[in-house]
Amino acid sequence: MEELRVAAIASLAPLEDLDADPFAVDTRGQYAVCARWAAERGHVVIKQLLVYGLRADHCGFWSDIDAARVDLFVAANQRVLARALRCVEEFTAECERRGIRLETAGHEEPRYTSGMKAEVHRRLSMPTAGYDGT
Repeated sequence: MEELRVAAIASLAPLEDLDADPFAVDTRGQYAVCARWAAERGHVVIKQLLVYGLRADHCGFWSDIDAARVDLFVAANQRVLARALRCVEEFTAECERRGIRLETAGHEEPRYTSGMKAEVHRRLSMPTAGYDGT
């Protein structure tokens, strides 16, 4: 199995959405799903992209592709892609035009307990205090 270099796409969501949609807020959870998908295939995540409503042609996506440092993109699921990108169809078309694979991990989202939600809240509400979530 060929080891490919993966850029994992996660989407931003406001902390206020934590109760209604914790996975959308939990970028670490999104990255973990992508990393699991990559590891199952013998690939390695070398870049994490954290975006919201980005255009398909934004250089943040393509600089590592153009420099041959990234071989494919993966997102946890279609919902994450829809939030991360301004237009999923345009991004998909750009990937096809450039010959770059775009995958969705498709793994089930974690079921968030109140403790897990509290952990996400704590991590995201105190980043300037040096708290790293551990």
